[in-house]
Amino acid sequence: MDNLGVVFLSEVLGTAMLVLLGTGVVANVALAKNKGLGGGFLMVTIGWGFAVFVGVIVAYNSGAHLNPAVTLGLVAAGATEFGSGVPVNFLSVLTYIAGEFLGAFIGAIFCWLAYRQHFDAEPNSANKLGVFSTGPAIRSYGWNLVTEIIGTFVLVFVVLALGGGRQGENGGLAALGALPVALLVLVIGTSLGGPTGYAINPARDLGPRIAHFLLPIKGKGSSDWAYSWVPVVGPVIGGVLAGWASLVLLPILT
Repeated sequence: MDNLGVVFLSEVLGTAMLVLLGTGVVANVALAKNKGLGGGFLMVTIGWGFAVFVGVIVAYNSGAHLNPAVTLGLVAAGATEFGSGVPVNFLSVLTYIAGEFLGAFIGAIFCWLAYRQHFDAEPNSANKLGVFSTGPAIRSYGWNLVTEIIGTFVLVFVVLALGGGRQGENGGLAALGALPVALLVLVIGTSLGGPTGYAINPARDLGPRIAHFLLPIKGKGSSDWAYSWVPVVGPVIGGVLAGWASLVLLPILT
């Protein structure tokens, strides 16, 4: 298997593990008859943080982007190569992003399989959708977009800062170590996650949302496509802005 094939498989597996465990903690907290029912938002943020930890460990060989916003942020910051020595070009960027979206979709399906009976027992369709995708506490598309931009900017800028701004040498999250990245996602969730549920990752939201739309979930209701663009566009903007900002600010700081 060539380098791009290894990278693609690494991103698929890592993102699938991330989404399986991340959506899994939401299912445990939100769906009927679970032992974790009512565990609250803090349990969710801790679960997502350590889901990132696991995803980074699994996808170490590709640099563990796990997120198109990270991939595009690295490009905007002037990365010359990604994990496994893969040069940055249109094909490699497309490979990373495709792997991330496919992995997120697969991870959501496995979450549904693990909680199949609990999905059937849950009477509230909003709780079912909330396992798969994010949604706003107060629906205001413009301000929801701002929240996602800010949250993703923090994620990508701090990732670049942790790498010392040397993006030719740092191809993603894995070079930073899994625990710092997990703690970063945890603090973003606890600090900025309230308004929108902090997607901060287009693949994490859209891949599972598509799974929700396609899966035979009893009483699942709408997949809320009217909101679906916010957790895609916001993170992309935030990631690219963070990459550009790093070109100006990180040389000064370092």
